[in-house]
Amino acid sequence: MEDNIKLLDLNRRMLEDGGLMVLVAKTVAEARERLKIAIPDVAVLDIMLPDGSGLDFLEELRQAGGNIPVIFLTAKTERADVLAGLTAGGNDYITKPYDIDEFRARVLGFVKLLNAGGARSASNKSASLLSASELSVALFACKGMSNKEIADRVYLSESRVKTCLSSVYRKLGIAEDKEKRKRLAGILKVG
Repeated sequence: MEDNIKLLDLNRRMLEDGGLMVLVAKTVAEARERLKIAIPDVAVLDIMLPDGSGLDFLEELRQAGGNIPVIFLTAKTERADVLAGLTAGGNDYITKPYDIDEFRARVLGFVKLLNAGGARSASNKSASLLSASELSVALFACKGMSNKEIADRVYLSESRVKTCLSSVYRKLGIAEDKEKRKRLAGILKVG
C-alpha cells in the first residue's frame, strides 16, 4: 500500500521480478477491496495515506488475515514513529529513502520464512479466500507451467505447490481431474 505511484510501480516490478504475485493499492479503500480477493503472505504498508493510516489499517489486516508479516515502508523517520509501527504489530520498518535491493531482500526473506513454516494460520473468516501464494501458484498453473516451474518461480517446494493447488481447487469447488486447470483459468479469467 503506497500512494506514490512511481514507488508503487517500482516496488511491484522488483517483487514480481523476484517471483512474487503482487497486489497493489494506493489507498486504504483500495487495500480493503484487495482483501476481499486474497489475503497477502506479506503486507507492505505506508503509514501516511490520503484516506487513512497504515497503522490503523494494520488492525484491519490482522482481523482479516491472521498474523501475516507486515513491513512498514514510510517517510516517517522519527524514533517514536518506528517504535509505534513495531509496537502496533509491524514486523519490520523501512524508512524512505530506501535501498530497493534491501527492500526486496527483506520482503523475500519474510516470504521464504513463511513458506518454510508451511501455511500460515488463517482465521475462519478468511479460510475460503486464496492466500497470495495460492493465487500466485494458481495464476502460473493457468499459464501452463509445470509444478516444478512454478516451484522455481515462487520459492516453494514442488510438494508445497501441489498442496497449494489442491487447496485452490478445494476453495473454488473445482474437481481434481484432467480439466481442472482449464476450469481454474475460466474462474480466474486467465487465458
